[in-house]
Amino acid sequence: MLSPCVNILRSCMAPAMFLGWILLPKLASAATDVNSVQALITTGKVAELKALGRDVLPVMARLYELSDEARRAQIAQTFYALGWKSAEAKRVLMKDAHTQNQQLRLQVQWALGRVSSDSDVVELLLNNMQNDANPLFRDKAACALASDQIHLTEKQKVRLYEGLIQALGDAKMDVRRIAMLALNIQTGQTKGFNPEAPIADRDAKIREWKKWLEEYKSNLY
Repeated sequence: MLSPCVNILRSCMAPAMFLGWILLPKLASAATDVNSVQALITTGKVAELKALGRDVLPVMARLYELSDEARRAQIAQTFYALGWKSAEAKRVLMKDAHTQNQQLRLQVQWALGRVSSDSDVVELLLNNMQNDANPLFRDKAACALASDQIHLTEKQKVRLYEGLIQALGDAKMDVRRIAMLALNIQTGQTKGFNPEAPIADRDAKIREWKKWLEEYKSNLY
């Protein structure tokens, strides 16, 4: 005959074991989902990922955190392709915004504006465009500012334009050139700015750009 203590122990274990059996299929299903998401990323099946809906985004962010640099670059590329705003995606991508791994850095810079409209993303890319030691990273940050800030409102673009106009006065000719290209793509204008012109000529054109920006802002407020 079992002691009362043993009977009590068994009565306590039974619900816990029952709960475990209930949860097991859900946990297995979750693991399968993660594996499925990873497989879709690896094979570049963006349409299938989109079909899963936005719930896939935190799963991708978690996979990003657990991955090596090569796989993180692939996940960043997938965030770019999806083009969905995601606080989780922004959070993990920002950690690699200054990596020296070339492939990862480029994918991150391109992806950031396609997952977020936050002002710190624009600030980071403006800083990378002007101050990174690697000319390639500067150039591709300008590309991201020119073409990949897809969630910005017209008011949010004010800071983007301010930063690009400010960069027209940069001491580095390549920064002046890429800032002008980004402005041209964003606005369809150049105002005759030549990054190789004498400084007096450049300053005159920068004043024109600043006047244009004031007019732009006055139409928003």
